[in-house]
Amino acid sequence: MNISSSFRFCRFTFRKCLSRRLQWDTCDRYYCSKSSSTDQTRVVQLKNKLACGPSFQDFIKSSDKTYDACNDEHEEYHIPECTTARSLKVYFETYGCQMNISDTEIAWSILQKAGYSRTHELPEADVVLLVTCSIREKAEQTIWNRLKHLTALKKRCQKHKPLLKIGVLGCMAERLKTKLLEQEKLVDVLAGPDAYRDLPRLLSLGYRGQRASNVLLSLEETYADVMPVHQTPEGHSAFVSIMRGCDNMCSYCIVPFTRGRERSRPLSSILEEVRMLSDQGVKEVTLLGQNVNSYRDLSEQHFICSEGSTQLSRGFKTVYRTKQGGLLFSDLLDKVSQIDPDMRIRFTSPHPKDFPDEVLQLIQERRNICKQIHLPAQSGSSRVLHAMRRGYTREAYLDLVENIREIIPGVNLSSDFITGFCGETEEDHQETLSLVREVGYNVGFLFAYSMRKKTHAYHRLQDDVPAPVKQRRLEELISVFREEAAKVNMALIGSTQLVLVEGESKRSSEELCGRNDGNVKVVFPKTDLPIQPEKPQMVPITSGDYVLVKITSANSQCLRGHALIHSSLNDRKTSEHLLSKQTM
Repeated sequence: MNISSSFRFCRFTFRKCLSRRLQWDTCDRYYCSKSSSTDQTRVVQLKNKLACGPSFQDFIKSSDKTYDACNDEHEEYHIPECTTARSLKVYFETYGCQMNISDTEIAWSILQKAGYSRTHELPEADVVLLVTCSIREKAEQTIWNRLKHLTALKKRCQKHKPLLKIGVLGCMAERLKTKLLEQEKLVDVLAGPDAYRDLPRLLSLGYRGQRASNVLLSLEETYADVMPVHQTPEGHSAFVSIMRGCDNMCSYCIVPFTRGRERSRPLSSILEEVRMLSDQGVKEVTLLGQNVNSYRDLSEQHFICSEGSTQLSRGFKTVYRTKQGGLLFSDLLDKVSQIDPDMRIRFTSPHPKDFPDEVLQLIQERRNICKQIHLPAQSGSSRVLHAMRRGYTREAYLDLVENIREIIPGVNLSSDFITGFCGETEEDHQETLSLVREVGYNVGFLFAYSMRKKTHAYHRLQDDVPAPVKQRRLEELISVFREEAAKVNMALIGSTQLVLVEGESKRSSEELCGRNDGNVKVVFPKTDLPIQPEKPQMVPITSGDYVLVKITSANSQCLRGHALIHSSLNDRKTSEHLLSKQTM
């Protein structure tokens, strides 16, 4: 039976059942009331209406309608008459990585264009949107608890805030659609990482009493034409998304399933955003991507036909075939660093496989590209790395570290580690501890393994390391990591560090804090400083300033010192030279 005949059969059956129901209803009314002629008239009227109902062609027409978020002529937001989009306030809560901060800025840009306003006070909100993370079980549990709290709040506020809607955006929306919408019924709106353009329509459906969702992943969506509304701390730094998704398929990682395949934003769009941020006075930009250094712009035909191909770090391999053509990460880094010589450039999160010498030499040559590289190891055991499908051995990783330090002397390294992965033995754990001691990182992100559905590990491996063992190994790893980080930081005592000021220290209003080139926090007393060593004019330090700080003490978390002079990326060498002459 084809679709057309199925539709006609269903419509015929529905009419027949309704007709019988009307006959019985009319019969009952005949015996219970003397106004049978009125009832018969109503039956006739209803039958006439049914006969004039929509045809199969009407059904096809309605199903062909699509929502075009980029075309204002077709946008229709059905919001209740008692309010309008312009009177609705949206409140965001962002969880997880920097990519989710960027997603919040994109989602807000789209909603702002649709007429919403933003509030940073929860009691004022008409729409509460949680931008979520699914990378670890603990992160998801935090959001579940928050959703239950918000749902209880919504029920209590039903009388004076009847329009309050709750939505979940990002990775958790894609992963747990059924549970969030149908089982727990905690949210009104769900939008996956590639569906933020659809938010105005989804919210309008929510205001019509429907639970609405769009969690479809895209092979093309990069939000290249959406200029994010940056919520930068005091305006001194910003995140710029350059690519989305991941093709690496590490066995523990859910990102390819919640954010889809790799696709890169056009270089021209990225450069436009960075120029805009530079014009606004932003002093530091961090380029973002799930695998940021695998960037490959294929947006134009002559890019596709170029000879650029995947250049892996020596000794590394991938689960996918070598990719051809496109502008590569080195091309992007080159162009971005030329926009503003006084703007710091960082990038995260990279994969160790995508550090060919060309990228490393560019980092060394450019003064405004930070000499700090995030180099996720995940484990120090070759056996565990193989089970993780990381594409390298312990030896290949250490060779890469040696090559990086040879090309970029004084480079700072940070890393990610997972303890208690499937099948990890005590010997494997000790190898991880020894790797941390051998490399000497200054920043680390360390976690106990939690199994994620859909991943290769979920289907093929066994989560056989007991939770107490995972926790004990994690605590040992943290202890060793702090010991080594303290050594790295203490080696900077007596040096002069160029610090980008972020604002007041959390612990004291009399102190300021910022970060050096190596992305380590630096704390120093609040004071006025000279603009130049030879001029007596003193000016206060404000957020977004570059200052030279003499380091006097250090621990595993931060550096401490006292500020010497206002400076910049371009003037640092001159300022240091003049200061040394003054001291002499």
